[in-house]
Amino acid sequence: MKAHNKWLTAPLAAGLAAAALSGCGTDDGAAAGGEGRVVIGMSDEVMATDPAAGYDPGSWLLFNNVFQSLLSFPNGGTEPQPEAAESCDFDKGASTVYRCTLREGLKFSNGNPLTAEDVKFSFERALKIGDPNGPGPLLSTIDRIDTPDEKTVVFTLKVPDATFPSKIASGAGSIVDHREYPADALRTDGKAVGSGPYKLDSFSATEAVFSVNGGYQGNAKVRNSGVMLKLYQGDRKALADGLLNGDVDVAYRGLAAADIKNLNGSPTAGQKGIEVQEGSSAEVQHLVFNMKDPVAGKLGVRQAIAYLIDRDALVTDVYQSTATPLYSIVPAGILGHNTAFFDKYGDQPQPAKAKKALADAGFEDGKVKLTLYSTPNRFGPGTDQQIEAIAKQLNDSGLFEADVKSVDYEQYEKDIAAGKCGVYVKGWVPDYPDPDNFTQPFFGDGNVLGNHYENKKITDKIIPDTAAAADRTTAQEAYGTLQNLVADDLPILPLWQAKQYAVAYNTVSGLEWTLDASTVFRFWEIKKG
Repeated sequence: MKAHNKWLTAPLAAGLAAAALSGCGTDDGAAAGGEGRVVIGMSDEVMATDPAAGYDPGSWLLFNNVFQSLLSFPNGGTEPQPEAAESCDFDKGASTVYRCTLREGLKFSNGNPLTAEDVKFSFERALKIGDPNGPGPLLSTIDRIDTPDEKTVVFTLKVPDATFPSKIASGAGSIVDHREYPADALRTDGKAVGSGPYKLDSFSATEAVFSVNGGYQGNAKVRNSGVMLKLYQGDRKALADGLLNGDVDVAYRGLAAADIKNLNGSPTAGQKGIEVQEGSSAEVQHLVFNMKDPVAGKLGVRQAIAYLIDRDALVTDVYQSTATPLYSIVPAGILGHNTAFFDKYGDQPQPAKAKKALADAGFEDGKVKLTLYSTPNRFGPGTDQQIEAIAKQLNDSGLFEADVKSVDYEQYEKDIAAGKCGVYVKGWVPDYPDPDNFTQPFFGDGNVLGNHYENKKITDKIIPDTAAAADRTTAQEAYGTLQNLVADDLPILPLWQAKQYAVAYNTVSGLEWTLDASTVFRFWEIKKG
Protein backbone atom coordinates (compact mmCIF):
# COMPACT_ATOMS: atom_id res chain seq x y z
CA MET A 1 0.00 0.00 0.00
CA LYS A 2 1.34 3.43 -0.90
CA ALA A 3 1.37 6.32 1.51
CA HIS A 4 -1.75 8.38 1.90
CA ASN A 5 -3.19 10.99 4.21
CA LYS A 6 -5.97 9.37 6.22
CA TRP A 7 -4.12 10.35 9.35
CA LEU A 8 -5.62 11.06 12.73
CA THR A 9 -6.04 14.74 13.49
CA ALA A 10 -6.60 14.50 17.25
CA PRO A 11 -8.03 12.57 20.17
CA LEU A 12 -9.23 15.86 21.35
CA ALA A 13 -11.81 16.66 18.98
CA ALA A 14 -15.19 15.66 18.82
CA GLY A 15 -14.90 13.07 16.59
CA LEU A 16 -14.27 11.39 15.92
CA ALA A 17 -25.10 -10.68 2.70
CA ALA A 18 -28.69 -10.64 3.43
CA ALA A 19 -31.46 -8.73 1.76
CA ALA A 20 -31.39 -5.04 2.57
CA LEU A 21 -34.11 -3.16 4.35
CA SER A 22 -36.64 -1.50 2.11
CA GLY A 23 -35.76 2.02 0.90
CA CYS A 24 -36.80 4.65 3.35
CA GLY A 25 -35.59 8.18 2.58
CA THR A 26 -36.64 10.76 5.19
CA ASP A 27 -39.15 10.40 7.98
CA ASP A 28 -42.29 12.53 8.01
CA GLY A 29 -40.85 15.23 10.29
CA ALA A 30 -37.67 15.67 8.26
CA ALA A 31 -39.55 15.72 4.98
CA ALA A 32 -41.73 18.52 6.32
CA GLY A 33 -38.70 20.41 7.58
CA GLY A 34 -40.21 20.45 11.05
CA GLU A 35 -37.07 19.50 12.92
CA GLY A 36 -34.90 22.32 11.60
CA ARG A 37 -31.44 22.47 10.09
CA VAL A 38 -28.49 21.45 12.27
CA VAL A 39 -25.38 23.64 12.27
CA ILE A 40 -22.19 21.66 12.90
CA GLY A 41 -18.75 23.20 13.40
CA MET A 42 -15.35 21.55 13.06
CA SER A 43 -11.77 22.75 12.73
CA ASP A 44 -10.79 20.16 10.12
CA GLU A 45 -10.70 21.18 6.49
CA VAL A 46 -12.57 19.31 3.79
CA MET A 47 -9.78 18.72 1.30
CA ALA A 48 -11.88 17.29 -1.54
CA THR A 49 -15.44 16.88 -2.76
CA ASP A 50 -14.43 14.24 -5.32
CA PRO A 51 -14.21 10.71 -3.83
CA ALA A 52 -11.30 9.89 -6.15
CA ALA A 53 -9.13 12.44 -4.35
CA GLY A 54 -10.07 12.86 -0.70
CA TYR A 55 -8.53 10.70 1.99
CA ASP A 56 -8.78 13.01 4.98
CA PRO A 57 -11.39 12.85 7.78
CA GLY A 58 -13.18 15.99 6.61
CA SER A 59 -13.58 14.75 3.05
CA TRP A 60 -14.80 11.34 4.17
CA LEU A 61 -17.39 13.03 6.38
CA LEU A 62 -18.75 14.64 3.21
CA PHE A 63 -18.55 11.41 1.19
CA ASN A 64 -20.35 9.34 3.84
CA ASN A 65 -23.34 11.68 3.77
CA VAL A 66 -23.58 12.67 0.08
CA PHE A 67 -22.62 9.42 -1.65
CA GLN A 68 -23.79 5.85 -1.28
CA SER A 69 -21.59 2.78 -1.19
CA LEU A 70 -22.74 -0.72 -1.99
CA LEU A 71 -22.47 -1.50 1.72
CA SER A 72 -22.40 0.58 4.89
CA PHE A 73 -21.69 0.15 8.59
CA PRO A 74 -24.78 0.11 10.84
CA ASN A 75 -24.88 2.21 14.00
CA GLY A 76 -22.38 0.80 16.47
CA GLY A 77 -21.57 -2.14 14.17
CA THR A 78 -18.39 -3.37 12.53
CA GLU A 79 -19.98 -5.75 10.01
CA PRO A 80 -21.04 -4.02 6.78
CA GLN A 81 -24.63 -4.39 5.59
CA PRO A 82 -26.19 -3.75 2.17
CA GLU A 83 -26.83 -0.07 1.36
CA ALA A 84 -27.04 0.75 -2.37
CA ALA A 85 -26.92 -3.00 -2.83
CA GLU A 86 -29.82 -5.31 -2.09
CA SER A 87 -27.32 -8.07 -1.40
CA CYS A 88 -23.59 -8.74 -1.68
CA ASP A 89 -21.62 -11.94 -1.11
CA PHE A 90 -18.68 -13.99 -2.27
CA ASP A 91 -19.56 -16.69 -4.81
CA LYS A 92 -19.57 -20.16 -3.31
CA GLY A 93 -16.23 -21.83 -3.83
CA ALA A 94 -14.77 -18.63 -5.25
CA SER A 95 -13.17 -16.48 -2.56
CA THR A 96 -11.96 -14.02 -5.19
CA VAL A 97 -15.37 -13.34 -6.78
CA TYR A 98 -17.63 -10.85 -4.98
CA ARG A 99 -21.11 -10.30 -6.41
CA CYS A 100 -23.55 -7.49 -5.60
CA THR A 101 -27.15 -6.95 -6.70
CA LEU A 102 -28.38 -3.36 -6.60
CA ARG A 103 -31.62 -2.10 -5.08
CA GLU A 104 -34.50 -1.25 -7.36
CA GLY A 105 -35.10 2.37 -8.27
CA LEU A 106 -31.78 3.90 -7.23
CA LYS A 107 -31.30 7.47 -8.43
CA PHE A 108 -28.70 10.16 -8.04
CA SER A 109 -29.76 13.47 -6.53
CA ASN A 110 -29.94 14.97 -10.05
CA GLY A 111 -32.56 12.38 -11.04
CA ASN A 112 -30.31 10.18 -13.16
CA PRO A 113 -30.66 6.43 -12.56
CA LEU A 114 -27.88 4.66 -10.66
CA THR A 115 -26.97 1.37 -12.34
CA ALA A 116 -24.17 -1.19 -12.34
CA GLU A 117 -22.46 0.95 -14.97
CA ASP A 118 -22.00 3.74 -12.42
CA VAL A 119 -20.59 1.36 -9.83
CA LYS A 120 -18.04 -0.05 -12.27
CA PHE A 121 -17.19 3.47 -13.48
CA SER A 122 -16.63 4.76 -9.93
CA PHE A 123 -14.15 2.08 -8.91
CA GLU A 124 -12.29 2.02 -12.21
CA ARG A 125 -12.13 5.81 -12.23
CA ALA A 126 -10.54 6.01 -8.77
CA LEU A 127 -7.95 3.41 -9.76
CA LYS A 128 -7.24 5.05 -13.12
CA ILE A 129 -6.78 8.53 -11.70
CA GLY A 130 -4.57 7.14 -8.93
CA ASP A 131 -4.51 10.35 -6.95
CA PRO A 132 -1.88 10.13 -4.17
CA ASN A 133 -4.53 11.27 -1.68
CA GLY A 134 -7.19 9.00 -3.13
CA PRO A 135 -8.63 5.63 -2.06
CA GLY A 136 -6.61 3.56 -4.53
CA PRO A 137 -4.71 1.55 -1.89
CA LEU A 138 -7.99 0.17 -0.51
CA LEU A 139 -9.05 -0.97 -3.98
CA SER A 140 -5.73 -2.50 -5.01
CA THR A 141 -6.96 -6.11 -4.84
CA ILE A 142 -9.51 -5.52 -7.63
CA ASP A 143 -8.53 -7.35 -10.84
CA ARG A 144 -11.60 -6.59 -12.95
CA ILE A 145 -15.25 -5.55 -12.66
CA ASP A 146 -18.04 -7.05 -14.75
CA THR A 147 -21.64 -5.86 -15.13
CA PRO A 148 -23.73 -8.67 -16.65
CA ASP A 149 -26.86 -6.53 -16.30
CA GLU A 150 -27.98 -3.15 -14.92
CA LYS A 151 -28.39 -4.45 -11.39
CA THR A 152 -25.42 -6.81 -11.05
CA VAL A 153 -21.80 -5.97 -10.30
CA VAL A 154 -19.15 -8.70 -10.11
CA PHE A 155 -15.73 -7.95 -8.66
CA THR A 156 -12.92 -10.40 -9.45
CA LEU A 157 -10.08 -9.97 -6.98
CA LYS A 158 -6.39 -10.65 -7.52
CA VAL A 159 -6.10 -12.51 -4.21
CA PRO A 160 -8.58 -13.70 -1.56
CA ASP A 161 -9.57 -10.64 0.49
CA ALA A 162 -12.17 -11.16 3.19
CA THR A 163 -11.87 -7.48 4.12
CA PHE A 164 -13.06 -6.33 0.70
CA PRO A 165 -16.67 -5.79 1.88
CA SER A 166 -15.44 -3.51 4.67
CA LYS A 167 -13.21 -1.59 2.28
CA ILE A 168 -16.03 -0.80 -0.14
CA ALA A 169 -18.36 0.08 2.75
CA SER A 170 -16.04 3.00 3.50
CA GLY A 171 -15.69 6.29 1.65
CA ALA A 172 -13.51 4.43 -0.85
CA GLY A 173 -16.68 2.81 -2.19
CA SER A 174 -18.49 6.06 -3.01
CA ILE A 175 -20.57 5.75 -6.18
CA VAL A 176 -20.59 8.71 -8.60
CA ASP A 177 -22.72 9.48 -11.66
CA HIS A 178 -20.72 8.56 -14.77
CA ARG A 179 -22.43 11.40 -16.67
CA GLU A 180 -21.17 13.99 -14.17
CA TYR A 181 -17.55 12.98 -13.57
CA PRO A 182 -14.67 12.68 -16.06
CA ALA A 183 -13.25 9.18 -16.29
CA ASP A 184 -9.61 10.20 -16.15
CA ALA A 185 -9.51 13.46 -14.20
CA LEU A 186 -10.73 14.93 -10.95
CA ARG A 187 -13.78 17.12 -10.73
CA THR A 188 -12.58 20.57 -9.69
CA ASP A 189 -15.73 22.71 -9.44
CA GLY A 190 -16.37 21.96 -5.75
CA LYS A 191 -19.66 20.23 -6.55
CA ALA A 192 -20.74 16.67 -5.76
CA VAL A 193 -23.50 14.48 -7.17
CA GLY A 194 -24.30 11.33 -5.23
CA SER A 195 -27.25 9.19 -4.17
CA GLY A 196 -26.80 9.42 -0.39
CA PRO A 197 -29.14 10.89 2.23
CA TYR A 198 -27.97 14.45 1.51
CA LYS A 199 -27.27 16.76 -1.43
CA LEU A 200 -24.35 19.18 -1.38
CA ASP A 201 -25.92 22.55 -2.17
CA SER A 202 -22.83 24.70 -1.80
CA PHE A 203 -19.22 24.38 -0.72
CA SER A 204 -16.47 26.84 0.18
CA ALA A 205 -13.39 26.91 2.40
CA THR A 206 -15.50 28.06 5.35
CA GLU A 207 -18.88 26.45 4.84
CA ALA A 208 -20.71 23.50 3.27
CA VAL A 209 -24.48 23.39 3.02
CA PHE A 210 -26.40 20.11 2.73
CA SER A 211 -30.11 19.54 2.06
CA VAL A 212 -32.02 16.29 2.36
CA ASN A 213 -32.05 14.13 -0.77
CA GLY A 214 -35.74 13.27 -1.09
CA GLY A 215 -35.03 10.58 -3.67
CA TYR A 216 -32.61 8.64 -1.47
CA GLN A 217 -33.17 4.88 -1.26
CA GLY A 218 -31.24 3.22 1.56
CA ASN A 219 -31.13 2.32 5.24
CA ALA A 220 -30.77 5.78 6.74
CA LYS A 221 -33.75 7.57 8.26
CA VAL A 222 -33.08 11.30 8.16
CA ARG A 223 -34.09 13.12 11.35
CA ASN A 224 -33.41 16.72 10.32
CA SER A 225 -34.18 19.04 7.41
CA GLY A 226 -30.57 19.68 6.45
CA VAL A 227 -27.08 20.43 7.75
CA MET A 228 -24.79 23.44 7.58
CA LEU A 229 -21.14 22.55 8.19
CA LYS A 230 -19.03 25.47 9.39
CA LEU A 231 -15.30 24.97 8.76
CA TYR A 232 -13.02 26.80 11.18
CA GLN A 233 -9.80 25.88 9.33
CA GLY A 234 -7.77 24.85 12.36
CA ASP A 235 -8.90 27.74 14.56
CA ARG A 236 -9.90 25.80 17.67
CA LYS A 237 -10.61 28.93 19.73
CA ALA A 238 -13.03 30.20 17.09
CA LEU A 239 -14.78 26.82 17.13
CA ALA A 240 -15.15 26.91 20.91
CA ASP A 241 -16.37 30.52 20.76
CA GLY A 242 -18.81 29.58 18.00
CA LEU A 243 -20.33 26.93 20.23
CA LEU A 244 -20.57 29.17 23.28
CA ASN A 245 -22.04 32.01 21.22
CA GLY A 246 -24.66 29.76 19.68
CA ASP A 247 -23.29 30.02 16.15
CA VAL A 248 -23.18 26.23 15.94
CA ASP A 249 -25.39 23.56 17.48
CA VAL A 250 -22.67 20.90 17.53
CA ALA A 251 -18.86 21.09 17.74
CA TYR A 252 -17.25 18.07 16.12
CA ARG A 253 -13.53 17.50 15.51
CA GLY A 254 -11.21 20.22 16.67
CA LEU A 255 -11.95 21.28 20.22
CA ALA A 256 -8.81 21.18 22.34
CA ALA A 257 -8.69 18.71 25.23
CA ALA A 258 -8.77 21.56 27.73
CA ASP A 259 -11.92 22.95 26.10
CA ILE A 260 -13.68 19.60 26.36
CA LYS A 261 -12.61 19.22 29.99
CA ASN A 262 -13.76 22.75 30.83
CA LEU A 263 -17.10 22.32 29.09
CA ASN A 264 -17.83 18.93 30.62
CA GLY A 265 -20.06 19.74 33.58
CA SER A 266 -19.03 23.40 33.90
CA PRO A 267 -21.60 25.87 35.31
CA THR A 268 -21.32 28.08 32.21
CA ALA A 269 -21.94 25.19 29.86
CA GLY A 270 -24.76 23.95 32.07
CA GLN A 271 -26.46 27.34 32.05
CA LYS A 272 -26.28 27.45 28.27
CA GLY A 273 -27.51 23.86 27.97
CA ILE A 274 -24.25 22.58 26.48
CA GLU A 275 -23.44 18.90 26.98
CA VAL A 276 -20.46 16.69 26.11
CA GLN A 277 -21.25 13.43 24.32
CA GLU A 278 -18.53 10.78 24.54
CA GLY A 279 -18.31 7.85 22.15
CA SER A 280 -15.96 5.02 21.24
CA SER A 281 -13.17 5.47 18.73
CA ALA A 282 -10.49 3.40 17.05
CA GLU A 283 -8.23 6.35 16.25
CA VAL A 284 -4.65 5.77 17.40
CA GLN A 285 -1.28 7.47 17.60
CA HIS A 286 2.19 5.91 17.46
CA LEU A 287 5.80 6.91 17.89
CA VAL A 288 7.62 5.73 14.76
CA PHE A 289 11.28 4.74 14.47
CA ASN A 290 13.37 4.99 11.30
CA MET A 291 14.98 1.57 11.18
CA LYS A 292 17.90 2.93 9.12
CA ASP A 293 18.69 5.80 11.48
CA PRO A 294 22.14 5.50 13.11
CA VAL A 295 20.64 5.97 16.59
CA ALA A 296 16.94 5.04 16.46
CA GLY A 297 17.86 2.13 14.19
CA LYS A 298 19.47 0.42 17.19
CA LEU A 299 17.06 -1.99 18.89
CA GLY A 300 18.48 -1.17 22.33
CA VAL A 301 17.67 2.52 21.88
CA ARG A 302 14.10 1.70 20.87
CA GLN A 303 13.73 -0.68 23.79
CA ALA A 304 15.02 1.94 26.22
CA ILE A 305 12.43 4.43 24.94
CA ALA A 306 9.70 1.79 25.30
CA TYR A 307 10.75 1.19 28.91
CA LEU A 308 10.74 4.90 29.75
CA ILE A 309 7.59 6.38 28.21
CA ASP A 310 4.79 6.99 30.69
CA ARG A 311 1.56 6.85 28.68
CA ASP A 312 -0.63 7.54 31.70
CA ALA A 313 1.13 10.86 32.22
CA LEU A 314 0.77 11.76 28.54
CA VAL A 315 -2.97 11.15 28.35
CA THR A 316 -3.58 12.83 31.71
CA ASP A 317 -1.30 15.87 31.47
CA VAL A 318 -1.37 16.56 27.73
CA TYR A 319 -4.73 15.18 26.61
CA GLN A 320 -6.78 15.73 29.77
CA SER A 321 -7.94 12.09 29.69
CA THR A 322 -9.56 12.47 26.26
CA ALA A 323 -7.51 9.43 25.22
CA THR A 324 -6.49 6.14 26.84
CA PRO A 325 -3.04 4.48 26.92
CA LEU A 326 -2.49 2.03 24.06
CA TYR A 327 -0.29 -1.06 24.36
CA SER A 328 -1.13 -2.77 21.07
CA ILE A 329 -1.20 -2.26 17.33
CA VAL A 330 -4.87 -3.25 17.06
CA PRO A 331 -6.86 -0.96 19.37
CA ALA A 332 -9.39 -1.99 21.99
CA GLY A 333 -12.80 -2.77 20.54
CA ILE A 334 -11.37 -4.27 17.35
CA LEU A 335 -10.95 -8.00 16.81
CA GLY A 336 -7.38 -9.12 17.52
CA HIS A 337 -6.57 -6.55 20.20
CA ASN A 338 -3.98 -7.71 22.73
CA THR A 339 -1.53 -6.13 25.18
CA ALA A 340 1.80 -7.09 23.59
CA PHE A 341 3.61 -3.87 24.53
CA PHE A 342 2.26 -3.89 28.10
CA ASP A 343 3.40 -7.49 28.51
CA LYS A 344 6.91 -6.76 27.24
CA TYR A 345 7.63 -3.23 28.48
CA GLY A 346 5.12 -2.64 31.30
CA ASP A 347 2.99 0.41 31.99
CA GLN A 348 5.38 2.34 34.25
CA PRO A 349 8.89 3.69 33.54
CA GLN A 350 11.64 1.15 34.20
CA PRO A 351 14.96 3.06 34.10
CA ALA A 352 17.07 0.05 35.12
CA LYS A 353 15.81 -2.01 32.19
CA ALA A 354 16.25 0.97 29.87
CA LYS A 355 19.85 1.40 31.00
CA LYS A 356 20.61 -2.27 30.41
CA ALA A 357 19.04 -2.16 26.92
CA LEU A 358 21.29 0.79 26.02
CA ALA A 359 24.37 -0.92 27.46
CA ASP A 360 23.63 -4.07 25.47
CA ALA A 361 23.43 -1.87 22.34
CA GLY A 362 26.83 -0.34 23.07
CA PHE A 363 25.62 2.93 24.63
CA GLU A 364 27.39 2.91 27.99
CA ASP A 365 29.23 6.23 28.06
CA GLY A 366 27.24 9.43 28.32
CA LYS A 367 23.71 10.22 27.32
CA VAL A 368 22.16 9.16 24.03
CA LYS A 369 21.54 12.22 21.86
CA LEU A 370 18.21 12.06 20.07
CA THR A 371 15.89 14.40 18.16
CA LEU A 372 12.15 13.76 18.25
CA TYR A 373 10.25 15.16 15.27
CA SER A 374 6.76 16.61 15.42
CA THR A 375 4.33 18.64 13.33
CA PRO A 376 2.06 21.13 15.10
CA ASN A 377 -1.40 20.69 13.60
CA ARG A 378 -1.85 17.59 11.48
CA PHE A 379 -2.19 15.17 14.40
CA GLY A 380 -3.94 17.54 16.77
CA PRO A 381 -3.20 20.64 18.83
CA GLY A 382 -1.48 18.64 21.56
CA THR A 383 1.11 16.95 19.33
CA ASP A 384 4.04 19.28 20.00
CA GLN A 385 3.26 19.33 23.71
CA GLN A 386 3.12 15.53 23.73
CA ILE A 387 6.49 15.14 21.99
CA GLU A 388 8.04 17.69 24.36
CA ALA A 389 6.64 15.69 27.29
CA ILE A 390 8.13 12.48 25.87
CA ALA A 391 11.51 14.20 25.47
CA LYS A 392 11.33 15.33 29.09
CA GLN A 393 10.49 11.80 30.25
CA LEU A 394 13.54 10.47 28.39
CA ASN A 395 15.80 13.23 29.70
CA ASP A 396 14.60 12.87 33.29
CA SER A 397 15.86 9.29 33.22
CA GLY A 398 19.41 10.59 32.85
CA LEU A 399 19.92 8.25 29.90
CA PHE A 400 18.99 10.55 27.01
CA GLU A 401 19.67 14.04 25.77
CA ALA A 402 16.57 14.49 23.65
CA ASP A 403 15.35 17.59 21.90
CA VAL A 404 12.30 18.32 19.75
CA LYS A 405 12.02 19.69 16.23
CA SER A 406 8.58 20.71 14.95
CA VAL A 407 8.00 21.58 11.30
CA ASP A 408 4.95 22.16 9.11
CA TYR A 409 3.29 19.03 7.76
CA GLU A 410 4.46 19.34 4.15
CA GLN A 411 8.10 19.64 5.22
CA TYR A 412 7.58 16.94 7.84
CA GLU A 413 6.54 14.41 5.21
CA LYS A 414 9.44 15.40 2.96
CA ASP A 415 11.92 14.97 5.81
CA ILE A 416 10.52 11.54 6.70
CA ALA A 417 10.73 10.43 3.06
CA ALA A 418 14.33 11.68 2.90
CA GLY A 419 15.25 9.66 6.00
CA LYS A 420 16.07 12.77 8.06
CA CYS A 421 13.82 11.85 11.01
CA GLY A 422 14.94 9.15 13.43
CA VAL A 423 11.90 9.30 15.72
CA TYR A 424 8.60 10.88 14.74
CA VAL A 425 4.88 10.76 15.42
CA LYS A 426 2.09 9.36 13.24
CA GLY A 427 -1.61 8.95 13.83
CA TRP A 428 -4.24 6.85 12.12
CA VAL A 429 -7.95 7.16 11.46
CA PRO A 430 -9.20 3.71 10.42
CA ASP A 431 -10.81 3.32 7.01
CA TYR A 432 -12.88 0.41 8.30
CA PRO A 433 -13.13 -1.32 11.71
CA ASP A 434 -11.09 -4.45 11.00
CA PRO A 435 -7.61 -5.42 12.30
CA ASP A 436 -6.38 -5.56 8.71
CA ASN A 437 -6.62 -1.77 8.54
CA PHE A 438 -4.28 -1.39 11.52
CA THR A 439 -1.68 -3.85 10.25
CA GLN A 440 -1.48 -4.04 6.46
CA PRO A 441 -0.91 -0.28 5.96
CA PHE A 442 1.87 -0.27 8.58
CA PHE A 443 3.62 -3.56 7.87
CA GLY A 444 2.60 -4.57 4.34
CA ASP A 445 4.48 -3.81 1.13
CA GLY A 446 5.24 -0.10 0.79
CA ASN A 447 4.02 0.71 4.30
CA VAL A 448 2.64 4.20 4.91
CA LEU A 449 4.98 4.92 7.82
CA GLY A 450 8.10 5.39 5.70
CA ASN A 451 10.30 3.84 8.39
CA HIS A 452 12.00 1.09 6.36
CA TYR A 453 10.65 -1.73 8.49
CA GLU A 454 10.31 -5.16 6.94
CA ASN A 455 9.47 -8.50 8.50
CA LYS A 456 8.95 -11.23 5.91
CA LYS A 457 6.92 -13.40 8.28
CA ILE A 458 4.44 -10.55 8.66
CA THR A 459 4.49 -9.32 5.06
CA ASP A 460 4.56 -12.62 3.21
CA LYS A 461 2.62 -14.87 5.57
CA ILE A 462 0.53 -13.27 8.31
CA ILE A 463 -0.98 -10.39 6.33
CA PRO A 464 -2.05 -12.46 3.30
CA ASP A 465 -3.37 -15.29 5.50
CA THR A 466 -5.38 -12.99 7.77
CA ALA A 467 -6.79 -11.03 4.83
CA ALA A 468 -8.07 -14.27 3.31
CA ALA A 469 -9.82 -15.46 6.48
CA ALA A 470 -13.55 -15.23 5.70
CA ASP A 471 -14.38 -15.98 9.34
CA ARG A 472 -12.53 -13.08 10.94
CA THR A 473 -12.47 -14.71 14.37
CA THR A 474 -10.15 -17.42 13.00
CA ALA A 475 -7.52 -14.74 12.35
CA GLN A 476 -7.37 -13.55 15.95
CA GLU A 477 -4.41 -15.73 16.95
CA ALA A 478 -2.42 -14.64 13.90
CA TYR A 479 -3.03 -10.98 14.71
CA GLY A 480 -1.74 -11.68 18.20
CA THR A 481 1.41 -13.20 16.73
CA LEU A 482 1.88 -10.18 14.49
CA GLN A 483 1.62 -7.77 17.41
CA ASN A 484 4.06 -9.80 19.48
CA LEU A 485 6.56 -9.72 16.62
CA VAL A 486 6.18 -5.96 16.31
CA ALA A 487 6.64 -5.55 20.06
CA ASP A 488 9.92 -7.47 19.72
CA ASP A 489 11.18 -5.52 16.69
CA LEU A 490 9.82 -2.11 17.81
CA PRO A 491 9.47 -0.29 14.48
CA ILE A 492 6.65 1.67 16.15
CA LEU A 493 5.53 2.25 19.72
CA PRO A 494 1.78 2.68 20.38
CA LEU A 495 0.99 5.71 22.54
CA TRP A 496 -2.75 6.18 22.89
CA GLN A 497 -6.21 5.41 21.57
CA ALA A 498 -8.58 8.34 21.23
CA LYS A 499 -11.96 8.80 22.72
CA GLN A 500 -14.47 10.51 20.46
CA TYR A 501 -16.50 13.54 21.42
CA ALA A 502 -19.22 15.82 20.19
CA VAL A 503 -20.22 18.88 22.20
CA ALA A 504 -23.72 20.17 21.61
CA TYR A 505 -26.72 22.01 23.00
CA ASN A 506 -29.24 19.85 24.82
CA THR A 507 -31.79 20.55 22.11
CA VAL A 508 -29.76 18.23 19.88
CA SER A 509 -30.20 14.45 20.07
CA GLY A 510 -28.88 11.37 18.28
CA LEU A 511 -25.17 12.13 18.58
CA GLU A 512 -24.59 8.80 20.33
CA TRP A 513 -25.26 7.13 16.96
CA THR A 514 -22.55 9.14 15.24
CA LEU A 515 -19.61 8.30 17.49
CA ASP A 516 -18.42 4.72 17.05
CA ALA A 517 -15.49 2.67 15.77
CA SER A 518 -16.63 2.95 12.13
CA THR A 519 -15.71 6.69 12.28
CA VAL A 520 -18.80 7.45 10.17
CA PHE A 521 -20.35 10.72 11.37
CA ARG A 522 -23.98 10.19 10.39
CA PHE A 523 -25.68 13.53 9.73
CA TRP A 524 -29.02 11.78 9.44
CA GLU A 525 -29.04 10.61 13.05
CA ILE A 526 -28.85 14.16 14.44
CA LYS A 527 -32.11 15.80 15.43
CA LYS A 528 -32.62 19.38 16.58
CA GLY A 529 -35.58 20.34 18.71
